[in-house]
Amino acid sequence: MCGIAGWIDWEQNLAKKSHILSAMVETLAARGPDAQGAYITTHAALGHRRLSVIDPVGGAQPMIRYRGDQKYVITYNGELYNTPELQQELEERGYTFTTHCDTEVLLVAFIEWGAACVEKFNGIYAFGIWDEKNQSLFLARDRIGVKPLFYAERGNSFIFGSELKTLLANPLVRPEIDEEGLAEVFMLGPARTPGNGVFRDVRELKPGYSLIYNRQGKMIKQYWALESKPHTDDFSTTKAKVRELLIDAASRQLVSDVPICTLLSGGLDSSALTALAAMSYKRSGLGKLDTYSVDYVDNELYFKASSFQPNADAPWVTCVSDHFDTSHHTILLDTPELAASLRPAALARDLPGMADIDTSLYLFCREIKKGATVALSGECADEIFGGYPWFQREHMINATTFPWSPNPEIRIPWLNSAVQERIKPAEYVAQRYSDALAEVPHLPGEEKRSARMREIFYLSLTRFMPTLLDRKDRMSMAFGLEVRVPFCDHRIVDYVWNVPWDMKNAQNREKGLLRYALEGILPENVLWRKKSPYPKTHNPAYTRAVVTEALRVLNQESSPLKQVLNINKLREIASADLSASNIPWFGQLMSGPQLFAYLIQADHWLREYKVKIV
Repeated sequence: MCGIAGWIDWEQNLAKKSHILSAMVETLAARGPDAQGAYITTHAALGHRRLSVIDPVGGAQPMIRYRGDQKYVITYNGELYNTPELQQELEERGYTFTTHCDTEVLLVAFIEWGAACVEKFNGIYAFGIWDEKNQSLFLARDRIGVKPLFYAERGNSFIFGSELKTLLANPLVRPEIDEEGLAEVFMLGPARTPGNGVFRDVRELKPGYSLIYNRQGKMIKQYWALESKPHTDDFSTTKAKVRELLIDAASRQLVSDVPICTLLSGGLDSSALTALAAMSYKRSGLGKLDTYSVDYVDNELYFKASSFQPNADAPWVTCVSDHFDTSHHTILLDTPELAASLRPAALARDLPGMADIDTSLYLFCREIKKGATVALSGECADEIFGGYPWFQREHMINATTFPWSPNPEIRIPWLNSAVQERIKPAEYVAQRYSDALAEVPHLPGEEKRSARMREIFYLSLTRFMPTLLDRKDRMSMAFGLEVRVPFCDHRIVDYVWNVPWDMKNAQNREKGLLRYALEGILPENVLWRKKSPYPKTHNPAYTRAVVTEALRVLNQESSPLKQVLNINKLREIASADLSASNIPWFGQLMSGPQLFAYLIQADHWLREYKVKIV
């Protein structure tokens, strides 16, 4: 993977602003530790940081290609998984290639098909292509939104980059937030509204969208969307199709010129990818597959089973690793380092995030990078196949707000009265929920229960899943680790979207369809293991550490949180029992001590980015 940056300006001479482009590119050094490059002309400046995965020698960027007298320049972050097919089709049209990297194939695809090229891609990507002759910039983001892409318009300038910090390195983009930004950070939390960049007048190009910017202005186009239609396959055909799509997606994503591994929790999703990767390694004679899991020092002393986390992962990890003969590595994290990493994890995300769920992944990725450059991970199977509690529990299904956070009103008293009056938090959340429902592509004639489950899936895919994709991208790329997510293959998403709920929920089991599709691939006990979420620490020392630190921060006169929060109310909560069951802050997203971990992150973010509330 890589990091991209760019700046178009119709009035300034950007050739004299190379130091600003350099500053923007430098913010992406962790994403691309292997190389950097820049392309600057009078009105266009493109920058790139590279993590070499395919064709380390030939894939330097920004890459330039000519057709006649027309010059095209690309800065690209991502992977195309159908590169061989695209290259063959383009060669049949008369093109030749000087590298074997997907960057050149993507650029030539744009030269041949223009903006329609994205409809041919299977991959994860965010890229910008500058057409020098026509003075036109083309941006695009992958269908699911695995790779990030932010932009801002300032007068005659258009500025874009992989991360928010990249835009903020340009003096035209100031770290300011208004009512909308406050509501996003303190009411919606990590589950941002699609397209919202939090900072004032900063946007994120939505998944499945492209953008053209030229002297006539900006044009945004949606090139992919979920389409609802009757599902005509029977159950046997459906599970066979899911199996076929998953095997193909995983095999495509195992292509790499650098060491690769899988993240293994012992759950259904990661075990499936580990199985497919291990079998591929065996067929290819590549030796043992490396697998990695995360656990916490002394967690076995404090773990208590619950309906949300029914059992610990460690025995299941061992079971899967032994069954597929992988070379397994367990990364143990301890409480002091977990708490100490809240601040750097917030800077990696550019926003307060999922608290210790972020920090554990941040530290996990740091250790994985010591042995691998590419990893496969099981993200998004739950959103696609229905693995979360809100697909099963009636009060969550019937909630009149986002089902993973069915009680947003409990957060309102934590805001001070001035902020409450300013952002109108209940109305803001209600409007965002209403906006989301208005997007759902309903199937005409669908009965009421099925229609509601379609809504739950849509909310999960477009509002919850981006939270996890953001987390995985930022925490892994903070250490130059590329994480691929085969369940996000758009062919899988397209197909499973229209599978009826009773098929997805076969045997009244979460992800029942996926379990049946994986029969014969996984051991039976792993195949039918009840879902357990990403592991977290259960050590009470962590709760004490984050509450103590949060109170220290809140007691500082200099804390910017005093502009936003009801400090007395938070002190009151801190003195109470902070078990996860009685302080559901963001519902299934975060609860209990994670509230105070989030406050530590929010305070640090406001300070470090010198955020001004306007």
